[in-house]
Amino acid sequence: MSPEFWLNRWRRSELGWHEDEINRHLAEHWPSLQLPRDARVLVPLCGKSLDMLWLASLGHAVLGVEISPLAAEQFFAENQLQPRVDLLGPFQRYQVDEITLLVGDFFDLGPQQLADISAVYDRASLIALPPETRPRYARALAALLPGGVSSLLITLEYDQSRMKGPPFSVAETEVRALFEPEFEIETLSVFDALAESPRFRARGLDALAERIYRLRRCASMP
Repeated sequence: MSPEFWLNRWRRSELGWHEDEINRHLAEHWPSLQLPRDARVLVPLCGKSLDMLWLASLGHAVLGVEISPLAAEQFFAENQLQPRVDLLGPFQRYQVDEITLLVGDFFDLGPQQLADISAVYDRASLIALPPETRPRYARALAALLPGGVSSLLITLEYDQSRMKGPPFSVAETEVRALFEPEFEIETLSVFDALAESPRFRARGLDALAERIYRLRRCASMP
């Protein structure tokens, strides 16, 4: 999908991916990353996710990246926060306390923005990207993240012929093809999500699984 696709979704308030509560898998599996309290966490394609508030409540510094200025403005307004706004390279930067949002194209990120990142939380990034863009996304993370960075990745698996994405189905075989060998990959859990997903049933699905992974960026070879 082009940036304009997502900008139009925000303009029309077509936000079916947004959750009004903290993601259950984040709360359950984040402790398995064993991060220090002051770890800095990257949340790509973050939208206005409340998960960023939860991460900040643990003491983490949160760096969200989002294409839509409306998403950033709504995030801070809906949570009664008053950010400082300035420019950082190609990004508009919103900052308040432990939370920083960079508004712009994820693929414009450089190593200087991610040099001190300790972890990544991806609930809605990989599954938002069409198949032809996912390899570029994985290559960008491999190129930008320091060795040792841990990630919590949540994907969806369903019969793609029954529903047009986004969100897209991304099977485990594809996850491994995208991220190995630069990342070590471990499946933490598989959750049957269909019963709690009426909007997906309405779109024709008869099976829907959420798969939760822990990834670790391997150290670069000297």
